[in-house]
Amino acid sequence: QVQLVESGGGLVQAGGSLRLSCAASGGAFSNYVMGWFRQAPGKEREFVASINWRGGTTYYVDSVKGRFTISRDNAKNTVYLQMSSLKPEDTAVYFCAADRAPITSRRPDAYDYWGQGTQVTVSS
Repeated sequence: QVQLVESGGGLVQAGGSLRLSCAASGGAFSNYVMGWFRQAPGKEREFVASINWRGGTTYYVDSVKGRFTISRDNAKNTVYLQMSSLKPEDTAVYFCAADRAPITSRRPDAYDYWGQGTQVTVSS
């Protein structure tokens, strides 16, 4: 069983930056595809970014391309989401997730393990 714990959320002004971290324990972290999702009030959970086990392949939702960067450190069992040029529409609870399948996916139901989420609020 994999446990995921996110950190790094907070309140930031538009145009600012935040770095989210997700620490994994209890499983073979380097074997998992890792993803970041977000959910705003009243909206469905949305794919943000994913990264394959080696870190060489990444995907992003169009709305964050060029502003967000996903990365991972397998030695530290941690995945990161560097967020820059933040906008009020980025406000949401951000979740990290782990997928045992070798192929990256944008679908939440493809992921096997989830963290509890961290709030990101961007003020205008």
